[in-house]
Amino acid sequence: MAEAKQIYTSPLVERNASAEMAELFGAQKKFGTWRRLWLELARAEKKLGLKITQAQIDQMAKHLDDIDFAKAAGYEKKFRHDVVAHIHTFADAAPKARPIIHLGATSCDITDNADLIIMREGLDIIAGKIAALVNELGRFAKKYRAMPTLGFTHFQPAQLTTVGKRATLWCYDFVLDVREIERRIESLPFRGVKGTTGTQASFLELFGGNHNKVKRLDKMVADAFGFENVCPVTGQTYTRKIDTLIINCLASAAQSAHKMCNDIRLLANLKEIEEPFEKSQVGSSAMPYKRNPMRCERATALSRFVLSIATNPAQTASEQWFERTLDDSANRRLVIPEAFLAVDGILEILNNVAAGLEVYPKVIDSHIKAELPFMVTENILMAACLAGGDRQKLHEKIRQHSQAAAAQVKQLGKPNDLIERLKADDDFAKVDFKRVLNPKDYIGRSPQQVDEFTAEVVKPVLRKYRSRLNRKVELKV
Repeated sequence: MAEAKQIYTSPLVERNASAEMAELFGAQKKFGTWRRLWLELARAEKKLGLKITQAQIDQMAKHLDDIDFAKAAGYEKKFRHDVVAHIHTFADAAPKARPIIHLGATSCDITDNADLIIMREGLDIIAGKIAALVNELGRFAKKYRAMPTLGFTHFQPAQLTTVGKRATLWCYDFVLDVREIERRIESLPFRGVKGTTGTQASFLELFGGNHNKVKRLDKMVADAFGFENVCPVTGQTYTRKIDTLIINCLASAAQSAHKMCNDIRLLANLKEIEEPFEKSQVGSSAMPYKRNPMRCERATALSRFVLSIATNPAQTASEQWFERTLDDSANRRLVIPEAFLAVDGILEILNNVAAGLEVYPKVIDSHIKAELPFMVTENILMAACLAGGDRQKLHEKIRQHSQAAAAQVKQLGKPNDLIERLKADDDFAKVDFKRVLNPKDYIGRSPQQVDEFTAEVVKPVLRKYRSRLNRKVELKV
C-alpha cells in the first residue's frame, strides 16, 4: 500500500470516472478481448476448413480471462512486443492451441478490433448516462415550466423566460449528443481480418487462393462480435479518422456540459439556483460561509480537458503514412481511454447535480421586480394611451422617469423606484399597474414549449434507455 502511494495514478480513475468505465479500459478487459478475438478467428477458420481441432478451440475458450499478467510482462520485456507477449501467454494457458493462435493474423487484426469493441461499449455507457441526465433535466423543466425568471442576453437582463424553459436549452444539447452517439454506434465498422497491409494476402494463402472464403472469414469474425458493418478497405490499421469521429462525439457532450455548468455557476453567483451542497461540505478552507459550485467547476475543468485532447485524433489521422506508421500507438493509448474516462466523470457529476438542483424562488422574484419596471414601459405607455393620454407626451414622461430611476439604482445603489414614480404621476393614474406588472404575462409560450419539448423530444430518448434511468450517483470526492 505504501508503495502504491508513491506512484502516480490517474485522477480520472481515482476521483471522477465510474468503476464501470475504468474497468472497460482496464488491462483485464483489453487482453480478455484479445483472447476472444483469437478464439473467434480460430472458430471461423475451422468452419471454413482449416485444420483446427475442437480440442484446440475448447482449450482456448476455457482460458479467456485467467490472464497471467506477470508472465505477459516477462514476455514483453523479452520480445518488446505486447501482442507477441500475449500470444505466448495465451499459448502457455492453452498449449494445444499454440500452433494456431493468431493464425494468418497481424497485430492490428487483434488490437484494432479490440479497440473498436471496447469503444462501442464505452459509447453505449455514455449514451445511457446522457439519457439519465436528459431524464433529470426533463423533470426539472416540467417542475419549473411556468416559474418566471429573468432571461439574459450578453449576461444582461433581457425578456423574461422561465426556469424550466432555460433547462430545456441544456437538455436539448444533450439530446443532440445522445442522437449523435447512437448514429456513431450504429455505423461503427469492425476492422475485420485484413492482414499485414490490409490486402488479406496471408488469409488468401491459408485458404489456397479461395477469395470467397477470405471474404466469409472477415464477415464471420465481425458477426461474432455483433458488428453489421466492416471496413471495406484498410491498411494495416483501420483509418484513424474513425477515432476522430468517435472522440468528436465525446467532445460534443463535453461542450454541452461546459455550457450548462457555466450557466449554473453564474446563477449560483446570483443566488437563484445552486448545485447540491452536502450538510458537512466545506466551501472554503478560509471562508466558512462560502458555498462554492465545486461540482460544476469540476465538470467544466474536465470538459476543457476533453476539448483540448479532441484535436489529437485528427492530428494522428492526418499523420499516418501509407499503410501505417506506429506514431499513432502511444498517442491513442492515452487519448482514447482518457476521453472516455473524462466524459464518464463529467456525466457522473452532472447526473448528481441535476438530481439535486436547488431553486430559490424569492431571489428570482426579487431580480424580476428590480428589472421588470423597465421592461414593461411599452405596455404602460399603451395602457395610458388607451385611457386617453397623449402618446408623445407620455413617452417623454416615461423616458424622464426611467432615467431618474436608473440613476437611483446605478449612482445611489437604491432600489428601482420607476413604478412608484409613475404611480405618482397623474398622467398614469388610470393604468392598472398590478395587471401590467404580472411576470407571467411576459413569459410567452415558455410553459407550452416545455410541455411540447418533453413530450416530443425527451420521451423518445427515455423509452430507449428506460432501464438505465433514475440512477443515484454518489460522487467519489
